[in-house]
Amino acid sequence: MKKKIGFLSFGHWQAAPGSQTRTAQDSLLQAIDLAVAAEEIGIDGAFFRVHHFARQAAAQFPLLSAIAARTKRIEFGTAVVDMRYENPLYMAEEAAATDLIGNGRLQLGISRGSPEPAERGWEAFGYDSGDDLTGAELARVHTEMFRLAIRGAGVAKAATGRSGTGGRLAIQPQSPGLPERIWWGAATRKTAKWTAEQGMNLMSSTLLLEDTGVPFSELQAEQIRVYREAWAAAGWKHEPRVSVSRSVLPITDDRDRAYFGARDGSDQDQVGYLDNSLARFGKSYVGEPDVIAAELAKDQAVLDADTLLLTVPNQLGVEYNAKLLRTIADHIAPAIGWKRTAVELV
Repeated sequence: MKKKIGFLSFGHWQAAPGSQTRTAQDSLLQAIDLAVAAEEIGIDGAFFRVHHFARQAAAQFPLLSAIAARTKRIEFGTAVVDMRYENPLYMAEEAAATDLIGNGRLQLGISRGSPEPAERGWEAFGYDSGDDLTGAELARVHTEMFRLAIRGAGVAKAATGRSGTGGRLAIQPQSPGLPERIWWGAATRKTAKWTAEQGMNLMSSTLLLEDTGVPFSELQAEQIRVYREAWAAAGWKHEPRVSVSRSVLPITDDRDRAYFGARDGSDQDQVGYLDNSLARFGKSYVGEPDVIAAELAKDQAVLDADTLLLTVPNQLGVEYNAKLLRTIADHIAPAIGWKRTAVELV
């Protein structure tokens, strides 16, 4: 499968010194413009992390629909949507409609999500997880219903005398191919195995909620191996996709150096606790493009994945992030086997 790269934005905004993204409107409009710029550069994907009760990207489908309407080639999606907060049937309608607008380019990353600012915030959205303090089972229940709905399963009883056929009704619209473009954000090898058994693509981030003492890239590569072995054992007929995320910050001028030149240990793996679990966090790749290219070419998980998502400092604005993506496309990504998609001139 062809190697792909995309950008991943958290959609931060704040009225702070130096921020080019001061309001929610700034964040949304700049996200659309960056997706357009990324497509012009030849980047393959535009992805967004969804958070609630925070000054970050949320309400994913209006943004993704706007990107779908403004672009022609680039994939667009999420990494990831927290399924604890979602109405699965309404989400199925919105996802299908968005995918139809984009002519089948939606790549929807979902999962239980990471810790949110609100305590059990999904309950404020109307979803009770009972004694499940993390909402993990709730997320999987919502996911099961969502995936049934986008496959066209009957999910509601037809009103007597109204449908003419009786039986159960499916959500409309439906978008062909969407069920095979659902990804699960997995933070452990066990969850990666479960993801494969469910027939979902694997989305792995810059952290894993486990630590075996080996470097992050090796642990993540092992996660990918577990996933692919489980996929083969499950007997799925189509080819799965796997993405990993990395922070890649090339330094090519004084402005880059002012922002990212001082290394503070981010160029090394970090081990800590997150959500009451021991976690290993992957390092950032910061430095001259040729040095980063050589380092990434040794990152086994990056090599094993078919898609690399590049986290971007979105508050530095569209112009800066387009420059960053162009530098990566020109001088770094070819080292991992990526080839630029031909850009159509309109």
